[in-house]
Amino acid sequence: MKNFLLCITALVAFFACILGHALSVSAEDVIKVGVVDTYTGPATTYTEDVLDGFKLAINQVNARGGVLGRKIVFLIRDDKFKPDIALEMTKDLVMREKVDLIIGSTNSGGALAMSDFARKEKIPFIVTDAKSDKITGEKGHRYVFNTNENTMMIGKATALALSKKPYVKYWIMGEDYEFGHACADGIWNNLKALRPDVQLLGQSWRKVGETDLAPYITPAMNARPDCIISAAGGGGVVNFLKAVKAMGLEKRIPIYQHYATDTIALRPLGLDAPEGIMGSASYEFYYPNIAENKAFSDEFMKTYKRYPGSTAFYGYVAGTLIAKAYQKAGKVDPERFIDAMEGLVVDTPVGKLQMRACDHQLILPMYYGVTKKVAGYNFLIGSDMVTIPGKDYLPTCEQIMKLRAGGK
Repeated sequence: MKNFLLCITALVAFFACILGHALSVSAEDVIKVGVVDTYTGPATTYTEDVLDGFKLAINQVNARGGVLGRKIVFLIRDDKFKPDIALEMTKDLVMREKVDLIIGSTNSGGALAMSDFARKEKIPFIVTDAKSDKITGEKGHRYVFNTNENTMMIGKATALALSKKPYVKYWIMGEDYEFGHACADGIWNNLKALRPDVQLLGQSWRKVGETDLAPYITPAMNARPDCIISAAGGGGVVNFLKAVKAMGLEKRIPIYQHYATDTIALRPLGLDAPEGIMGSASYEFYYPNIAENKAFSDEFMKTYKRYPGSTAFYGYVAGTLIAKAYQKAGKVDPERFIDAMEGLVVDTPVGKLQMRACDHQLILPMYYGVTKKVAGYNFLIGSDMVTIPGKDYLPTCEQIMKLRAGGK
């Protein structure tokens, strides 16, 4: 009997060891990515494209066998556009789910809170849509990266474009929150430096989500500026373009709005969007007209039955960077991943792009054009496209380091 019990005990121990090893191998067979973003409310117009672009890249990587013999899996959390929820979701993914890295979020406050947590926990964090220049600027650090354009970049690139126009008298209108003001200030301060003769006739600011924009547009019309600079984000761009068309503003005054040529903003309006609006974006599915871009937009259309907008591009590039960085690192280790990301060059739909080592900002081109109806599309796209390379408008590494040191 004693021998029988010893035998049973040995068998139990043996199978427990085998099971434990199997579970360990299973846990190590994947690279886990935590995705924290807004999937409730108007921001989903942009965040769903981020997620779909990311999934497309990851599915392509996994179809080729994954990275380092592992498949990439992702866990999704909805922060409801609230910084406190974004932080709690991030903590849960890192502490309980044991993810290897985090990506997100469209909310700048949430992204900054997530970034600070990532720094403390020493886990890589890739920002895919939040626009605050603080993320890779004054609050940047070793563990945060950015795959989209921030307000500092928007401001300088737009000023370069507008400085070549004959406009002198301007009116600024926008949404009364961090992105709106940061975007407007960046554009105006850079434009003033490039063209000291420009004048600001006035400003009008509305709450985020307001749909009746007549009280804010009317003062601008009465002031008769040479150009209106609109500073809105997310669903605010769509609302603004609707109001412009309803009031016939585009026929009276030239207008600039970042995202105005972005497919995400124009797609919901169909052919009712106003023509002739100056706009910008860091990605357009039809420009540049190269094989890589066509292959990406065709695959996105085939998979999701719609053309990709700029945020789909951010998500796709984030997925591409993750796979290549782990491959370069040679193992799943946060410090080696970060070392691999710094200076990494990847092939993207718009050509080769580099993750700048000094501030972890992707060096993106910016594309400018004007909205126009084009045969073959049931929504407007950008025409007369002009490219501003990232090297022409990004702040220098010296400027970034001065910001981080507390200088101006």
